[in-house]
Amino acid sequence: MPGPRTASPAPTVTDPALVRRAVKAAALGNAMEWFDFGVYSYIAVTLGKVFFPSGNPTAQLLSTFGAFAAAFLVRPLGGMLFGPLGDRVGRQKVLAVTMIMMAAGTFAIGLIPSYATIGVGAPLLLLAARLVQGFSTGGEYAGASTFIAEYAPDKKRGFFGSWLEFGTLAGYIGGAGLVTLMTALLSSDDLVSWGWRIPFLIAGPMGIIGLYLRMRLEETPAFAAEVAKAEQSRPRVPLREMVTSQWRTLVLCMALVLVFNVTDYMLLSYMPSYLTSELKYDETHGLLVVLGVMTLMMIVQPFAGALTDRVGRRPVIAAGCAGFLLLSVPALLLIRQGSLLAVALGMGALGLLLVCFTAAMPAALPALFPTRVRYGSLSIGFNISVSLFGGTTPLVVTALIGATGNMMMPAYYMMAAAVIGGFAVWRMTETAGKPLPGSAPSVEASR
Repeated sequence: MPGPRTASPAPTVTDPALVRRAVKAAALGNAMEWFDFGVYSYIAVTLGKVFFPSGNPTAQLLSTFGAFAAAFLVRPLGGMLFGPLGDRVGRQKVLAVTMIMMAAGTFAIGLIPSYATIGVGAPLLLLAARLVQGFSTGGEYAGASTFIAEYAPDKKRGFFGSWLEFGTLAGYIGGAGLVTLMTALLSSDDLVSWGWRIPFLIAGPMGIIGLYLRMRLEETPAFAAEVAKAEQSRPRVPLREMVTSQWRTLVLCMALVLVFNVTDYMLLSYMPSYLTSELKYDETHGLLVVLGVMTLMMIVQPFAGALTDRVGRRPVIAAGCAGFLLLSVPALLLIRQGSLLAVALGMGALGLLLVCFTAAMPAALPALFPTRVRYGSLSIGFNISVSLFGGTTPLVVTALIGATGNMMMPAYYMMAAAVIGGFAVWRMTETAGKPLPGSAPSVEASR
């Protein structure tokens, strides 16, 4: 005779209004992080003049991107602290702390005196502020994506998760658009003298708004259920156990994050400087083209997220990998042709391919890990991969072009990432429409 059936856990019924509030609060933190990235990337040449005086523009740009990359070296440390802490004390509390630290680090950059005023102390203070940003960011993306994934109903996780990257694009557009406006309105001397500080100082008020939104939220249903299982408090999961018990999934996560972030940072962080510094493209036109591409991505993003709920995460991510493998060289050749139309077409093609990742990954990555270790394991895998491959992309590609003189290096770098990503997609399991590992099914409340 067959044994007794094990009762399935009762589904979690989600309140649509509460889910929307959670998405807004999580996405705003990501928007602020990428507001800083947009400002830093678009104003990199000016920051080189302020903090790294040199007669060589390439050396200035390398120094500026070096400080940019340094923040990524401490991201895994932040992930190792904030991730397990989020699995221990809760997602909401940790996300409030990371919001405060991110805002403080960005705001501090706007207050640093120039190299001409205090000498070598200026780049050291810039590096210190970037390290604070990097450390706090180590707990931000994994926490925000986990937060949304655990609130969203199973059949709409891709749609709601896509709004996290919508926040990324909105923040980047806000930062880059502000720099573009300042570049058009201010003289070069005014921009170097005081204008560059304005975008960084705006982070203060943004941080206060984001903190207010996050403090008003309750814990996710999945985390609350884990706490209930433990009756009183969350059991401590040692960091070593978190890694050793999940190492295969961590490797898979790192490969997916690699292709996602190499292409992301290549397009959004490196290409503005590539257009102006390497191709000598008109600065204002170059900035406007990239802003237009990001606006296009924002428009497509929610629809692509909903598509992953219908057809699955794997087909969408696989399409992005195949596209970057086949189209990176043609797209970069179009960009190098130099006309406004050619640059827009090349950048637009890369942007639409990137949407395959930005729409699918916020839902796909949290679903790799069980609830008990989701925040911690995702933080570790995500941040190690971003630190080694994503944040270093502008520095590595600039150095490769300088060493080889080959202006096609950005395309080859994206193609290599696409190969790794394609292998990861082949190994991953489809999770669209299914409950998160370790959690009860989640359904939307009927209206």
